[in-house]
This record gives sequence, C-alpha cells and structure tokens, in this order.
Amino acid sequence: MAVNCLLIKMHLPTDLIKDELQIFETRFKEAARSQAPLLDRIMRYIVKRKGKQLRPMFVLLSAKLCGEINEPAYRAASLVELLHTATLVHDDVVDDSMERRGFFSTYALWKAKANVLIGDYLLAKGLLLSLDNNDYQILHILSDAVRKMSEGELLQLEKARSLNLKEEIYYEIIQNKTASLLASACAAGAWSTSKDEKITEQMRLFGEKTGMAFQIKDDLFDYASENVGKPTGNDIKEKKLTLPLIYTLNNTDKSTRRKIIYIVKNNNNDKEKVNWVINQVEATGGITYATEKMNAYKQEALAILHQFPESPIRKGLEDLVLFVTDRKY
Repeated sequence: MAVNCLLIKMHLPTDLIKDELQIFETRFKEAARSQAPLLDRIMRYIVKRKGKQLRPMFVLLSAKLCGEINEPAYRAASLVELLHTATLVHDDVVDDSMERRGFFSTYALWKAKANVLIGDYLLAKGLLLSLDNNDYQILHILSDAVRKMSEGELLQLEKARSLNLKEEIYYEIIQNKTASLLASACAAGAWSTSKDEKITEQMRLFGEKTGMAFQIKDDLFDYASENVGKPTGNDIKEKKLTLPLIYTLNNTDKSTRRKIIYIVKNNNNDKEKVNWVINQVEATGGITYATEKMNAYKQEALAILHQFPESPIRKGLEDLVLFVTDRKY
C-alpha cells in the first residue's frame, strides 16, 4: 500500500504545540483540584499518571488548524481530558481492573465506592468548567460524546452475553464507545477557534474515522506477539468481542465456531485454550481482515484532513493519525 511509505517516521507532533501543551497542563491541574483532602490526593495521583494525552493534542491541533489557540480551546482540551479520565476511572470499576498503565489503578487503591464518586466528580468539574465560562456549544459537543459512550458500553455488555455479534453492531459499539470522544475532541477544538459549523462537522468526522481506526488497533493488540503493554488474549479473557474474533466466528466452520464460543465463555482463563483461539483467529484471516479495516478508516481520516490546506499543523494531525494506527503499545 502507498500509505506505508508514510510510516518511515512515526512520532507525536508535540513540538508543534509545545508551549500550548504546557499551558494546558497547568489549566488541567487547576481544573482537577479539589478542596477535599482525600479527593485532592486522589486527583494528584491521577494527574501524575496520565497517558500520552492524545485527546488534548487532537483538541489543540484541531483548534490551531482552524485559527489561533485561545482560552476556549484550552478549556475544551481540559474538558476532554476530565471526561476521558472519568470514563477510565469508571471503566476500572466495571472491568475490576487492578492496573492502569503499569501502575495500581485508583480502583485498586481506593476501591469501588470512591472510584464511582471520583468519576462523578470529574464529570461535574468538566460541566462546571464549560458552564462557568459560557462554552455552551463545546459543552453540547462533549455531552453528546458522553451519552454515546454510555450507550456503546451498555450495548457491548448486552451483546457480550450471547457472543453473537454482527459486524455492523460492532462498528456501532466502537463508534459510540471509543470514536465519539475523539470525534468530539476534534470538533470542540475546531469550534473553539472557527465558530464554523461546517468546519466543525468536518473535523468531527475526521476524529470519528481516526477513533474507529484507534479501537481496531487496540483489538489487534490482543493478538500481537510483541510486547505491546497489554497481555495477549486479554480481551478474550474478558469475553470482549473484537473485530478479529468476530470475523473468525463468521468465517469458520460450525464445529470450530462452537468450540471458540465455548472456550471464550467457559475456559477464558485457560492460557493454552486461549492461545488456541488466537491461533484460529490468525489462521482464519481475522488479523489480516481487521488490519485492512483499520487502514481503510485511516485512509478516510486522512482524506478528510487533506481537504484543508497543507500546513505544518495539518502534517501534525497526519502524524497523530499514523501514531494511532502504528503504535506498538
């Protein structure tokens, strides 16, 4: 594929918004601070262990693509990070996760009751950050993402019980669960500096396509032999239906399909049997198929981005898309 030529140098374009990211860091810490000692201690723990900050980068680069970064753009980036952190905190409770990015999760340290309240606190702080500054359109954009994320999670829970998932339903789940927040991040950034509905929708769609590719890449990590920071077979152990597995279930013989479903439902903690499922997925072409779908979404995202004039900021967003799809962790 011609796009592979673009993968020569994959990096995060932090140099383009170095000063802006430092300002964002300060604003985010201020936004997450609490007067309650326990809550403030937990917030400081969370802030210290934040990830690569991809979503704030998407906000700030989208804002800079459409104009000069301003205070609403910084608030939009903080709101996105507050909402994203809230969903991670709640996810750890739902998934009973003891680790987050190689450290103890807040759930492991402060248990379920505190975690639910922490997530609620972060959501409330995000809402107030926008309302106190009259950022109503940005709040509307991000609130829609929160609604979709909840719907996606619930739909996934419902479908995981039967392990009978059509590919179209899978796309609906990841569009809501994962892609909606990235789509809203790009839209909020674009709106903050352009106030243009057409441009905002264009960037929302760009973020959505990138988010779809992002989730499929996450699915593929479950079948990678290299060290990707995530245990191989982890999604199978959690009975999550990922695209490589869905493709395999829909394209193998009935006997193998029944055996895979039985293992996922009943033997998902048996390493040898989970490895058998992984080998079946690879043999059936599930990994190849998912990779092709991921690359198709990547191309769609880049095509939307290329409707904007060429610039260092556009190139930075291209690099972010490539990082999302070609990362090793």
